[in-house]
Amino acid sequence: MRPPASLNIGGVEIVHATGEHGARNARGVVVVIDVLRSFTVSAYALAGGARECLLVGSVDQARSLAERTAGALICAEENALPVPGIPISNSPTQITALDFEGKTLIQRSSAGTPVLGAVSSTDGMFAGSLVVASATAQACLLRRPSIVTLVASADHPEDHACAKYLEALLRGKAVDLDPLLQPLRDSERYRKVMAGQWPGFPPTDIELALAVDRFGFVMPAVRRDSHLVLTAAMPGTLSP
Repeated sequence: MRPPASLNIGGVEIVHATGEHGARNARGVVVVIDVLRSFTVSAYALAGGARECLLVGSVDQARSLAERTAGALICAEENALPVPGIPISNSPTQITALDFEGKTLIQRSSAGTPVLGAVSSTDGMFAGSLVVASATAQACLLRRPSIVTLVASADHPEDHACAKYLEALLRGKAVDLDPLLQPLRDSERYRKVMAGQWPGFPPTDIELALAVDRFGFVMPAVRRDSHLVLTAAMPGTLSP
């Protein structure tokens, strides 16, 4: 696990952290990033008309919550693999093929959902991915924060690349994402996905996840009972 790194930029301290430990210690406005694939899935579901995404910590919780939630669909994986009996894996490709108008997506994943759940800061938290990066940075800045913590949900190159892209946006700087994403493309993980050798993880998930700034909304997270709720909001409509 990478140690947190802190940068003070224009009066805003930007902290980079990783995983649940980083989330538990996150301060200020917090963005938890999961590019492949949880918060890319959330974005495509919300863009497709879902009312909200409910994040839970286990498959049993997902099933229980679905039983008492009208119009609910479950999206789940364990150890990055599909869950028997749940037809929707953690795949944006599957999400885009479905009609989510007016429905609720219940999500369980190995990284994004538990890491966001570990955040205790009350200054605002967002689910982040490349497809909503610019909107997320704008929403953070509109809160006029003294600290922004960018948490990579796992020690994966795409999550760190997204964090560096967000940092550049917060600074008002340009950054070339291609070299930041090259470690992903050089990885065995990427090779397996692109070769169609990863169950429940089609190659098209990569293309959908790397569609930078595809959506103009942000995904604020709030707690409700035993789970977190993500909705789609335009950055300027959120209360500080």
